[in-house]
Amino acid sequence: MENKIISRENLVYKKPELMNDVPMHYCPGCSHGVVHKLIAEIVEEMGLEDKTVGICPVGCAVFAYRYLDIDWQEAAHGRAPAVATGIKRLWPDRLVFTYQGDGDLACIGTCETIHALNRGENIVIIFINNAIYGMTGGQMAPTTLMGQKTSTCPYGREPELHGYPLKITEMAAQLEGTCYVTRQSVETVAAIRGAKRAIRKAFEASMAGKGSSLVEIVSTCSSGWKMTPVDANKWMGENMFNYYPKGDLKDTI
Repeated sequence: MENKIISRENLVYKKPELMNDVPMHYCPGCSHGVVHKLIAEIVEEMGLEDKTVGICPVGCAVFAYRYLDIDWQEAAHGRAPAVATGIKRLWPDRLVFTYQGDGDLACIGTCETIHALNRGENIVIIFINNAIYGMTGGQMAPTTLMGQKTSTCPYGREPELHGYPLKITEMAAQLEGTCYVTRQSVETVAAIRGAKRAIRKAFEASMAGKGSSLVEIVSTCSSGWKMTPVDANKWMGENMFNYYPKGDLKDTI
């Protein structure tokens, strides 16, 4: 009998099918690309490729539509939760999420964010917090840390002049309409796995009609911080996590 050799191949990595094959434009070390990949993986695993709608406003987050092959709707600056509310109410069987940065969500969009969460809209808000306006020149954001230097506070944020960093996620956890509020990051393999579990849990809660979820991803902005990707991750670990501690803040699921 002729011997047959069967070759077996161990799959180490596979690009999610929902990730478009286009060059990534984000700066080296940026967290956006990692979060995009997680969203694509989760949507595929849940089998919701044709029933997912993402809403992106202004800022670096707006380019998510280039990379994920799902339905997208752009929104005016800060208005993504309002747009998401309308879409989810019109199509309650859809997975509807917003993808927003800290300048968009926690500044011009504070009203829409708080009221959508307080109403318990069955949407998921993914909140990328890198404590700076990344796209428009590195200006101070509502989440900029005390003493942190930006183009509009070159000597560091001062409470008497600029107020205090806004802990939007802690605020969301106090609202009656939220069912799941968590803070994660994606700078290590372990952190990426934790962020994926959190986003998946939020998506499942949304589809089950359990209320609003907010997933904050504490992130880096190498260009805005004027650091290398390695130094940015180190600075985030030494500074950001102290003020924005990771973990679940509310879980009623």
